Parts: sequence; structure tokens; C-alpha cells
Amino acid sequence: MPHPAFSPSNVAVVTGAASGIGLEAAKLFAGLGMRVVLADLGGPRLDAAAALVARSAAGGEKDVLAVATDVSGPASVEGLRETARARFGRVHVLMNNAGVQPGSGILGPRENWEKVLAVNLWGVINGCQAFVPGMLEHGDAALVINTGSKQGITTPPGDPAYNVSKAGVKVFTEALQHDLRNRAGGKVSAHLFIPGFVFTGLTSNGRTEKPAGAWTAEQTIAFMMESLERGDFYILCPDNEVARPTDEKRILWAAGDIVENRPPLSRWHPEFDQAFKAYLAKK
Repeated sequence: MPHPAFSPSNVAVVTGAASGIGLEAAKLFAGLGMRVVLADLGGPRLDAAAALVARSAAGGEKDVLAVATDVSGPASVEGLRETARARFGRVHVLMNNAGVQPGSGILGPRENWEKVLAVNLWGVINGCQAFVPGMLEHGDAALVINTGSKQGITTPPGDPAYNVSKAGVKVFTEALQHDLRNRAGGKVSAHLFIPGFVFTGLTSNGRTEKPAGAWTAEQTIAFMMESLERGDFYILCPDNEVARPTDEKRILWAAGDIVENRPPLSRWHPEFDQAFKAYLAKK
């Protein structure tokens, strides 16, 4: 059975909703009969996304609202909350999905770090601090879905600012769910959504056709919904290249760097190349 938060006429707020995973989630929520608020930077992309979502909504355009929002700014997110509340009332699903990935170097330009952390990490914190108190107050079943990344768990070399931001989302969401599940009679839960390789504007790198190894945003959101039905906190998505057993081994190896006192990121260290391949090959 679907989670009760996804009941018809309930309200969902999705950030980063103008494209990719966020847009697909908004379409699916609308198709369930929910009223949907799409938040993203203002402009033609957001307007087009809202029109697309309205086609799936039971009430058409009257059940869909697009709100230009900069998730890195708490005042902007508070404005989103007030606009959503004024139009639809209480919010039942919050999906903090907005993210950027401009690339970064460990000693690279500060502005890259600031932008990534402001959107990817502070955007999640701002969203939760703006909406969760109201979700707790109204007392209905409600969900918070924060979009993380496997890069925030295994932290591969190449884009450290992104890894730091997504590691922060993981830790924040774990702490949030610990708080929520220990509240007497609480009906709000938080979940960490961890997509695999998904073909979106963020990951396309100029490609126009989906790589064979990638999932579509639609497949990824379908997996998310199945996981939420089971009550999973960690929504660890596979894709066409990496199945869950491989993800599990990569995560355990990364944790083993600490336990076994290996160099950090040893999976990518030439000295441990053969050992990691042997470990991965074990049944």
C-alpha cells in the first residue's frame, strides 16, 4: 500500500522540480491525485514543468503551483512555505531535491565550494527547518525525502565539494529521522534517497541519448516509491551497471578504510587496486 502521505488532495512540495528526478517526482505525485508545488529557479523551465505536471493532476492547473525559489536562501524557502500554505494549506510530502554539480578541486575556487554547499546541503537544511515544524504540528502522516548521493557515502575522488555536500545530507537526514522517530505519537518520517546513475541534465555532460548503464528518472522515482512503501530509510537505488550487492561491497570497503587503517579512498589507490578487485569478486 502507498504511504498515507500520498493520499489524494494531500500536498507535496518538490524542490529542483523543473527537470530530471524532481520533475518526474512531481508528475508522479500529481498522478496520485495530490496537489503539487514545484520549486526551482524562476524562468521558462519552471513554467514548462508546471504545465507538464498539470497534465497529470486531477484538477489540472488548479492543483499545481510553481514557485520561483532559491533554496540556498532561508528567506526564499520560507517564502515558498508561506506561498504553498496560502494556496493549498498543510504540506504532507517535502522532497528536498535541488542540487548542483559545477565541479570542484580540493584547492579550487572558493565560489564553486560555496555554491555547491549552499544549494546541496543548506538547501536541504533550509527546507527541513521551514517545513518540518508545520508537518509535526498538523499531525497527519507526512514524509521528508532528502536526495543524497552514493558520492556522499563512498566519496570518490574528482569532485570533493559535491561529496562533502552529499555526505552532509546523509548525516543531517540520519539525525533528522532519529529525532522524528523518537517523538511520541509522531507521524512524520525522513528518508535518504540515494539515486544510482540516472540520465538527467545534471549527469548528461552534453550527451543527448541515455547511456545503456543509466536508469531514467522515471525508473528511479518508481524505485523510490517502492522503497517508501516498505518503510526504508536508506533508499539505495541500483542502475543498469551497478546492482545492490556491488554497492554494498563498495560501501563496506569505504568503511573498512577506517577500521583497517588503510589510506583514505584506498579503493582508488594503486597499492590496493588488486585487493579491492579480489574483494569485489568474492561471492
